Amino acid sequence: MGSLPGDSVLLLSVVNMKLRDYYSGLDALCEDLGESREDICARLASIGYNYDEGVNQFV
Repeated sequence: MGSLPGDSVLLLSVVNMKLRDYYSGLDALCEDLGESREDICARLASIGYNYDEGVNQFV
């Protein structure tokens, strides 16, 4: 991960904040930041969080 934190808990916080404040969806965030959707989802799933498109957050 280039511009996102290496720690999964910090990643959760940063990604959810960015989704809430700046992006209409996870694909837009990943495209803009040059990050892999699969990598983000896998890292956050490893701590029990999955992306919910309905609320545009990892819950």
